[in-house]
Order: sequence, then C-alpha cells, then structure tokens
Amino acid sequence: MVERSLLEGNQERILVRIDTLIRLRWYAIIGQAGAVLVIAFAFGYPMAWAVCLTLIAMSAALNLILNQRYRSTHRLPADGTFRLLAFDIAQLGVLLFLTGGLQNPFAILLLAPVVVSSTSLTQNHTLMLGGFAVAIITFLAVFHLPLPWIPGSDFRLPGQFLVGVWVAIICTLGFTAIYAFRVAEEARKLADALAATELVLQREQHLTDIDGLAAAAAHELGTPLATIALVSKEMVNTLPKDSAMHDDAALLRSQAQRCREILQKLTSLSSEGESIIEQKTIMAFLEDVVSPLRELGVEIEIVSFGKNADEPKIMRSPGLNYGLTNLIDNAIVYAKHKVTVEADWRDGNLQLKIFDDGKGFPESIRNRIGEPFLTSRQQNGSNRPRGLGLGLFISKTLLERNGAELAFSNLSQQEDGQTGACITIKLDSISR
Repeated sequence: MVERSLLEGNQERILVRIDTLIRLRWYAIIGQAGAVLVIAFAFGYPMAWAVCLTLIAMSAALNLILNQRYRSTHRLPADGTFRLLAFDIAQLGVLLFLTGGLQNPFAILLLAPVVVSSTSLTQNHTLMLGGFAVAIITFLAVFHLPLPWIPGSDFRLPGQFLVGVWVAIICTLGFTAIYAFRVAEEARKLADALAATELVLQREQHLTDIDGLAAAAAHELGTPLATIALVSKEMVNTLPKDSAMHDDAALLRSQAQRCREILQKLTSLSSEGESIIEQKTIMAFLEDVVSPLRELGVEIEIVSFGKNADEPKIMRSPGLNYGLTNLIDNAIVYAKHKVTVEADWRDGNLQLKIFDDGKGFPESIRNRIGEPFLTSRQQNGSNRPRGLGLGLFISKTLLERNGAELAFSNLSQQEDGQTGACITIKLDSISR
C-alpha cells in the first residue's frame, strides 16, 4: 500500500507554487526591459523598442493577473504550469524575432523554461515544451529582423556560424533538460523511499510499544478491579448461600480474580522486557525473525559458527527486526528450495550471511542494489505481485541506521550448476 501510493505520487510529480513562477517571470521582465532600454536609448541602436516593450508589458500584466487571482501559496497543477512556461517560450521567441533571432546572444534563455519543466513537470510535458522550444529556435535561425547594431552598418553572421549556434543551443537544451530531469527524479525517488522507510519504522515501533501499553493498562485497571474483588467478596460473605444473588456474586468474584491474573501476566511481561525481549542471544533472535517465514513453502536453515559460551547478545530494535525479516523474505521469493542464514562470531565480531539457491542477483543491477525503485522481481518470474524495489532499500537503510554494514554478491558456481544471491551483514557495532 505504501509503495503504490508513493508510485502514484511520483507519477503526478510535484506541484509548482504560483509564487515561484511569478518571481521568475518578474526577473525575466526586469532583464528584458533593461536590455531593451539600454540598447534602444543608451546605445541608440535602431530597433522596434515600442513593440518589444509592449510584449514585456503583456508578460507583466499576466503576472499581475496571476498575483490577484491566486494566493502566493497556491500550487498549480501540471497543465497550468505547462501553459505558463509555453507562454514564456513564445513571448521570448517573439522578442528574439524582433532583435536578430539566433544572432542575439540572449537566445540561450529559451532553455530556461524547459529546464524548469524538467525539474517539476512530467516527462511528456517536458518533451512537448522541448519540442516547442526547438521549433522556435529553428524558426529564428531562418526568419528574424536584423540585430540592433550601430546605425549605418548591418551586422550579419555567416550561415555556417548560425548553424553552429543552432546546433549548440539544441545540444545544450537536450543536455541540461535531461540532466535536470534525472537529478530531480533521483531526488524525488529518494525522498519517497525515505518517507516509506519512516512509515515502516514507525509501524514497527508501534508493535514494540505494545508491552508498554499493556503495562499502562494493567496499572490503570488494577485499582477498579481490586475494588470489584473486594465488593464481590463482601457480597459472597453476606448473602445467604441459597440465594440466587450469592451465585452471581461468586461468579463476579471469580471473573475479577481472572482479570487480575491476566493483568499480572501483562505486567510481568513488560517488566521482563529489557532482559528477555529487548536483549537476546543472536540465535534466539534469528529464530524469532525466521519463525513467521517458515510457512512460505521454502526451507529456512539457521547455521552458527562459534562457541556457545561466546555467543553474542543483540539489542532488538524495530529497524533491525524489520530489516532482517525483509531481507530473508526477499531471499525466499527468489529461492528454489532453501534459504540459509549463517551467524559467525568466531573472530569476536558478529557477521550474518543470508543466501539462497536461486539464480543470484542479475549482473545488470548488482552494482545498484539498494537504490529505491529498483527491482528485478518481474524478470525473475515470481508469482508475487511486482514491487517497486523499495524492500531492499528500506532494509538497507534501517540496518545501516542501526550501525550495520551490508554487502551484496553472488555465490560461486555450485556442484549442481546453480548459483545464488548472498547478503553479508556485519553487526559487530550493535552486538553485545
């Protein structure tokens, strides 16, 4: 459920604040107006400055309309942002048409709306804006008014140079848009995956807190139950034995006593939590982790290497428990018949290995294992629903937060010709 909701949010991308677009356009308006005024009046170059200022005023009027219609915190949907960025490309394209086309050094600014789109809009929107910008750039390479220049002289770049400028702008457009899109996409995926990790950790923490809640409930219910037991005892001693009320009072007393026994068990469970639940030997801890997974149809073997007298103890935590459970469950998905969990503390440090008898990690993704939204489950023909690759990322993140070190590899060729995946976990920093 968490993975699916994250995927849907990722498809929608992020909503851009209207205030951000308004501010960016104000910067562009100031720059455009300053350039036109300096060229037309400070340098005295001939140009259609009135038309240019009219176009700039139209952009300013749009900003004022948006500012009046929406609050600064309003976030535009993707289609609205797309239309505003398309307007910016068209407005700048007309300005460049009036001021020399690609001969104008400010032609490079046509890239800005596409880069903004690549960081916030969907891939389709970015491709459409990129195509629109390429069409404008190509048009300006052929059709444009003369570049404002010294009166009495005509500035014209050679055709070969203009072709080079066109190619350079197109290449820069493609490179910057793709780079910005990839960086923003990776940042979004990482943020979504970390959010899923926090939700999982919170859920595991809730499970860990159950014993504390039980102790609190026992403490709160102890007083009223003691009162009920006392009153029912008095009723039993006072009422005649042949009275119907006597039997009811006796039943009430016995049930109150039963409730007190249950609460005593809960209280003792909580008081022993630190020594029995929170801290366990590594083999007992692994057995607790593996027990719920033995019903999944794959043999799970736990092997130890080290003397029993030196067996380390480990502090349980929600992150550690969930991380190991998820790694073993992932091994079960890809295993053919058996999953083995090894615990080795012979050198004084605790190291776990989880390996299966499946096909191993695909070479194409082995160096990227642990990244969010990376999965090979569908390719391996699993009958389970295809995930988003968050499982290994969440497990890796939770274990590393608890001080563990993980390494992913494939086993060497076995006698039966099969290989398997191997996950090595060093836990020496959190074992006791």
